[in-house]
Amino acid sequence: MKLSFRWYGPHDPVTLEQIAQIPGMRSVVSAVYDTPVGGVWPRESIKALSDAAAAHGLVFDVVESVPVHEEIKLGSPEAPALIDAYCENLRRLGEAGVKCVCYNFMPVFDWLRSDLARKAPDGSNSLAYDEATVLLMNPAEGGLSLPGWDESYTLDGLRALLARYEAIGETQLWRNLHTFLEAVIPAAAGAGIKMAIHPDDPPWGIFGLPRIITNQENLDKFLKLVDMPENGLTFCTGSLGADPANDLPAMIRRYEGRIHFAHLRNIKLTGDRCFHEVGHLSSCGSLDMAAIIRALKETGFDGYIRPDHGRMIWGEQGKPGYGLFDRALGAAYINGLWEATR
Repeated sequence: MKLSFRWYGPHDPVTLEQIAQIPGMRSVVSAVYDTPVGGVWPRESIKALSDAAAAHGLVFDVVESVPVHEEIKLGSPEAPALIDAYCENLRRLGEAGVKCVCYNFMPVFDWLRSDLARKAPDGSNSLAYDEATVLLMNPAEGGLSLPGWDESYTLDGLRALLARYEAIGETQLWRNLHTFLEAVIPAAAGAGIKMAIHPDDPPWGIFGLPRIITNQENLDKFLKLVDMPENGLTFCTGSLGADPANDLPAMIRRYEGRIHFAHLRNIKLTGDRCFHEVGHLSSCGSLDMAAIIRALKETGFDGYIRPDHGRMIWGEQGKPGYGLFDRALGAAYINGLWEATR
């Protein structure tokens, strides 16, 4: 496996120098953040990321993510031109040595939590999701801001977008995803890139919006839409693990050869559609991380792994879920499990 670490560019409080000091670290997972969604990434911006990583003995060969424009998800008349731009980004990334692109197809919002700093008895804090709290939220009323959400929307623009999605159910979203994949996967194959869709987080609908990358049945359906090895998965244990019906080790074995990227983190399930994020150690939460690593190892996984959302520990302040210390501990734990499994 290739151990990697998410880095949000030069403005990230976590530096490449710090990332490079984590034992076994190989790859930087990043993206171009100075180009609007739907635009073509400048080659100079891609090269700057690659050069910065190389200067610290790291490799920039995983992108997370090339965002999918809402007009593509909606299947509007603007979608074909935006898909063409997406394919051009893949060609440029392939030229720069990128081998894997993570993306998602979640309408409007990315990952959702009800609490960004849930306090634990030991003094750490972490991301948490409580369904009762989320049901009281209404993004159309404003005042709601969470990491991962596109904050470029005005309130009126967000309301208009939510209204447009009222006519888009799961069936139409599947059709629009299929159209996207039919163009993008061959382009990725030509560029030497494997596409890895991220599961919806959490793996159920929110605010009346459809979500479809959620469970084994839907992952089976997704992989058959364009049945090529380049059409694969980001296996996120925290996202899929939020639904206890998802048997993660069994799913890993089922999708042998189609998992190109793994996001590994642990969560503690505390009720129906309620969970909080914990340390990576199996005993900290509800997921058997050793069994997950064993399944990856036994299926010959040789793709990218990164420690996913970490707690804030030792007084660290930073981007919720993306501090240095706990993710570095997670990387060390992943290394240990991988070596022990060998």
